[in-house]
Amino acid sequence: MLRPLLAAAFLAFALPAAAQSTARVEPLYEALGLPALLEIMHEEGVGYGADLEQDLFPGRGRAAWAAAVEAIYDTGRMEGMILERLEAELGDSEIPAILDYFATESGQQVVALEIAARRALLDEDVEAAARDGWLSLEADGGRRWDLLVEFAEVNDLVESNVAGAMTANYAFYRGLADGGAFGVDMPEDQILSDVWGQEQTIREDTVDWVFSFTSLAYQPLSDAEFRAYVDFAATDAGQALNAALFSAFNSMFAAISRDLGFGAARFLSGQDI
Repeated sequence: MLRPLLAAAFLAFALPAAAQSTARVEPLYEALGLPALLEIMHEEGVGYGADLEQDLFPGRGRAAWAAAVEAIYDTGRMEGMILERLEAELGDSEIPAILDYFATESGQQVVALEIAARRALLDEDVEAAARDGWLSLEADGGRRWDLLVEFAEVNDLVESNVAGAMTANYAFYRGLADGGAFGVDMPEDQILSDVWGQEQTIREDTVDWVFSFTSLAYQPLSDAEFRAYVDFAATDAGQALNAALFSAFNSMFAAISRDLGFGAARFLSGQDI
């Protein structure tokens, strides 16, 4: 859970322009802990890039591929994309209502728990334990499991993440094709067929990740505290925020994925990058 590679000169030019046009959403960006989240996503991305090299062109990427991945997952670049999309998606009346919740002690506690859980899941042992934890909750049922399911449904966490992952996979294939990885043009219907062929696996992985993350993140909350967060998520402001965040992050990952595919194609085809 990703455009040709952007030159440093372009980034230096584009980001100040983005900053000048997104002041309206910057307090929300900070309140949601998104700077810390993007740092974690950068770390995840660097690890994913290393896995891609191992899978697609082992030993051939070395420093050049590592530098390309660092540029693709540049936190300043990601920040610009997220801020621009939040600016486009959120109305003037929605931002104060969202901040009214996340500026509270409860709201900031939720943000801190989400960031901590996302970072903890970088550890494979923690990820395995979190998976065991949500499976146990599912088997036992009860109030906490009901709240986790309701939270996932209110925020459309499974379907929106599946759609985002499939879009990112399509963008990766498109990047590979545009970069000449296949030697010949790959038909669009072949790309779509390959992407749709992964839908069931993506869905299963998404369910696993969603409930591993939410069960771990919100474990310290009492049922009443979690209930209050679920209730906020169901409000107009909560729904507007959720839609804006999915739009922003899915768009960002599609751009990143295309860049990764395009960059990987250069190594697969033996070109200099």
